[in-house]
Amino acid sequence: MDTLRAIAPVAALPGAVGVTHLRVYDTPAPDGVPGGSPHVHFACTEAYVTVGGRGAVQTLCADGFREVALVPGEIVWFTPGVIHRLVNLDGRLEILVIMQNAGLPEAGDALLTFPPEILADGGAYARAASVAAGERVFVEGIEAAQRRRDLAVEGFAALRARFEREGVAALEAFYRAGLRLIQPKLDAWRAVWEAGPLAAARRTGEQLDALGEGRVDHLRQGSVHALPAPGEERKLGMCGTLGLYLPEGAEVGR
Repeated sequence: MDTLRAIAPVAALPGAVGVTHLRVYDTPAPDGVPGGSPHVHFACTEAYVTVGGRGAVQTLCADGFREVALVPGEIVWFTPGVIHRLVNLDGRLEILVIMQNAGLPEAGDALLTFPPEILADGGAYARAASVAAGERVFVEGIEAAQRRRDLAVEGFAALRARFEREGVAALEAFYRAGLRLIQPKLDAWRAVWEAGPLAAARRTGEQLDALGEGRVDHLRQGSVHALPAPGEERKLGMCGTLGLYLPEGAEVGR
């Protein structure tokens, strides 16, 4: 039997999702808890498949604050609007992150929970986020990654306290501050969505139409693809070091 080893990816992953291998930061934040940067997505559902170590994800949404254990073999996911923070309990937490709408988080759909005065100023937010060129979520040095994480944790703590006092109104103010920052990007986001997830859904519709008409043309075009495991070179992301299966934000084969 021949073993397929893909030299280069030639098609998007199923449903145009994104997959990344994440080793969660093990350094302590200002509150003494080791882990990643709290943030929220506006248009993407995110799933965690824990593959090693022991940890948790802290979440804040209209239902309140929760901490959900991350156990190897289990899957945890959350929809847009849920603020989330990864916690590395044993220093060895590793996760496969499955992200809806591959390309959107890399295009800016990941708002960090910075304090209100930073969220109110687009320039201040960009400087604090320290994103690489082209809105990439990784940074160029560990010091910058830790500064960004620590500032997001401070803002998250303040937001939790405000939520305890004011309820959903505190989240509403945070969402609206973020909306002002992301609105200029929406046309670019729509282009990514149309080229990826929407196109994939439309292909399924076309296949169902073909089958209903008794045609099997697309079955003769079936193909097999593989991606190698991420190499040793890793990126400094919001929540840990990233092993990329595809170049960040790639729209290969869409």
